[in-house]
Amino acid sequence: TLGEERSEWSQGERDRLKVLHEVEQGHRTQSEAGQRMKSRARPVRRVLVRVRAEGDRGVVHWLRGRPSNRKIAAAYQRRVLARVQKRYADFGPTLASEHVAREGLAVSRETLRKWMAEAGLWRVWRRRLQHVHVWRERRAAFGELVMWDTSEHDWLEERGPRLQLIALIDDATSRIGGRFAAHDSTAENLQVLGGWLRQHGRPEALYTDKASLFVVNRPPQLDEQLRGEPPRTQIGRALGELGIEWIPAHSPQAQGRIERLFGTRQDRLVKEMRLAGVSTLEQANRFLEEVFLPQLEQRFTVAPRQRRDAHRPQPGR
Repeated sequence: TLGEERSEWSQGERDRLKVLHEVEQGHRTQSEAGQRMKSRARPVRRVLVRVRAEGDRGVVHWLRGRPSNRKIAAAYQRRVLARVQKRYADFGPTLASEHVAREGLAVSRETLRKWMAEAGLWRVWRRRLQHVHVWRERRAAFGELVMWDTSEHDWLEERGPRLQLIALIDDATSRIGGRFAAHDSTAENLQVLGGWLRQHGRPEALYTDKASLFVVNRPPQLDEQLRGEPPRTQIGRALGELGIEWIPAHSPQAQGRIERLFGTRQDRLVKEMRLAGVSTLEQANRFLEEVFLPQLEQRFTVAPRQRRDAHRPQPGR
């Protein structure tokens, strides 16, 4: 019945019907009704014709209850989901949509997210309320501040040794440098820093945690006291000679940009290396340098507020 149909109408449809009744009763003009309905006079006239012919149900759009003309075919949906389930079952919707698109199965990430959730391949997580840290604005120019950290993870998923990813990321642009290493040692960290220096020059400051590579956890010795110098690690001495300021972070959240980078890499990079069959340290570094980092920079690098490059030339050693 019409009363049962009306119970299923939206509030917007009820409001439009009221306005149309006011037009029929001569209390409003069609132009005024269009303004009230946020439409033009011509669509108002079309709806009025339908209401006069069909009664109040004419206010309901004729496509109500019918499948959209833009709805993706069910066969195509099954084909995409079968491919995801076969090869990308543990991928997130964004990464999975990128890979199936390369195979000629283009679908938006939000559509794939909905399909995967309905098929039980993706679980929608609700974020817990956490303490909100004050957002820190990016530095203005490339090279003003570079963040430095190491992530230990099962990057090769038991196909090879457990590796450490030592990474540098510029705060202003999110440009990235780094390499895999067997150990998080002073020599390996300095090798990563050396690669950044050769490619870009000396940044003004480096931002790290308070790991033992950067902080000496002992009181100063007598000769250090006589010189009036705090105890420094090998990396600390190197930064002093290079004239690079060292800034310690007091919490992981303070290094939010590089922590989020590691989160992205642990999701994407692990799966990309799995698909590429990477199983050794040498293959991992080659894939990182030649494939993954160029793709990551192309997608996530941003333009700095200032065009100048804050890096300085190397001192020649």
